[in-house]
Amino acid sequence: NLFIFQTPSAVHKIKQLLKDKPDHVGVKVGVRTRGCNGLSYTLDYTKTKGDSDEEVIQDGVRVFIEKKAQLTLLGTEMDYVEDKLSSEFVFNNPNIKETCGCGESFNI
Repeated sequence: NLFIFQTPSAVHKIKQLLKDKPDHVGVKVGVRTRGCNGLSYTLDYTKTKGDSDEEVIQDGVRVFIEKKAQLTLLGTEMDYVEDKLSSEFVFNNPNIKETCGCGESFNI
């Protein structure tokens, strides 16, 4: 897909999360200004597809990408990573030029 590829781990986790939310159709990815370097991704449940959202369907999981996030997500892999201390969705973006020391933001 042009925008985003979900790893099996991410697909499985989103399916699990949506199981308890029958009125939500998928998840929406956006970007927000944050941290010391500019941008950070957001992930929210969504009940509808926005007019300017790009929709990606993979293994039955629907991910909607907000218009302002679309350019920053080109070629990005969305993964779900669990270790002893945390579990989180991670966006592996080949286009990111630099990230900040706090790990909260990036710029392209």
